[in-house]
Amino acid sequence: MSTVVASVPAGHVYVRHLSPVGPDLTGGKSPGQDAPAVVRLPDPPSGSSPDSPWWPPRMLTPAWVHEHADEFDVMHVHFGFDAVSPEDLRGVVAALRSHDLPLVLTVHDLRNPHHETPEAHEAQLGVLVAEADELITLTEGAAATILRRWGRAATVLPHPHVVPDEWLERPRAGGQPFVIGIHAKSLRANMDPVPLVDALLEALPTLPGAVLRVDAHTDVMTAGFPRHDAALSERLRSLADAGRLELAVHDFFTDDELFAYLHGLDVSVLAYRFGTHSGWLEACHDLGTWVVAPDCGFYADQRPVLSYAASGPTRTSSFVEAVRTAHDHWLAGEAAPRATLRERHTERASLARAHEAIYARAISRAGTRGLACTS
Repeated sequence: MSTVVASVPAGHVYVRHLSPVGPDLTGGKSPGQDAPAVVRLPDPPSGSSPDSPWWPPRMLTPAWVHEHADEFDVMHVHFGFDAVSPEDLRGVVAALRSHDLPLVLTVHDLRNPHHETPEAHEAQLGVLVAEADELITLTEGAAATILRRWGRAATVLPHPHVVPDEWLERPRAGGQPFVIGIHAKSLRANMDPVPLVDALLEALPTLPGAVLRVDAHTDVMTAGFPRHDAALSERLRSLADAGRLELAVHDFFTDDELFAYLHGLDVSVLAYRFGTHSGWLEACHDLGTWVVAPDCGFYADQRPVLSYAASGPTRTSSFVEAVRTAHDHWLAGEAAPRATLRERHTERASLARAHEAIYARAISRAGTRGLACTS
């Protein structure tokens, strides 16, 4: 019999790849198949952007829990609770408790990359970490922080692959130029690309065959858009007009566009001031692209990266040295570390088994709690 999980969300690639390779996941079994060990309920339509159909997550309301309590065995929260106040999260926990349903939490972010300050996210985490029956996180460093901050032990499980199988096996082109990519995305709160762009432009003459590609979303680069940054737009366009960098302005990539972009880079720069873990980093590991990442958070624990100082007087100099190291590898014909299809499939099978065990423990704990309340 399958364990049915109310996953928040179910449609995110991280969550989809917690199931073993093959038919799964949110729709039960196909004719002739044994029932899968874990089935995740599909995301309830949220009425928001079609690009994020699971956000804001309707499952994270007491009303949804009460209405659907007989349809699932465990709730597993990953993303999306930044839309829910700590008080409302307590209401969700109380609703779960009233039906003897357990809560599992995967701590992806110890610091929300979209928030300028950490207090709101820490308050939300404070509720979920304290009340979860089982905790998961992605790295030993994050687990140590959770233990130190909240006195809770978390199971450490790696991030699954991000790109689909056909991209995992796609050969890299090689040759010249050596392409360094800095993506400004939509300038979320943890982004700080300009000092890195400036430092790299000074260093480019000492990196034979290297070019800098800077990407930015249309909403940042276009006047009249809510996230428009006039100074950044003018600066990047001026540098591009002078031939000092390649500038690409576009809307959000589709998945295939993102994978093609990362596959075409030799180095992808995470231009962050703070953060914890990264799906972008995982995609690069899938595709064989070097990652230059700040030393905040636990990027270096997650997968092999070239680190630089996230802040302080050595930020730009250490950044240039990290890029230079990747360039040295390129000159020597040495490829970046890359996941193989077999490794990723094996990892998925292991992750699926680990989650089955975690859900079983959580369900047992909730059942014991319910018996204690009635005795």
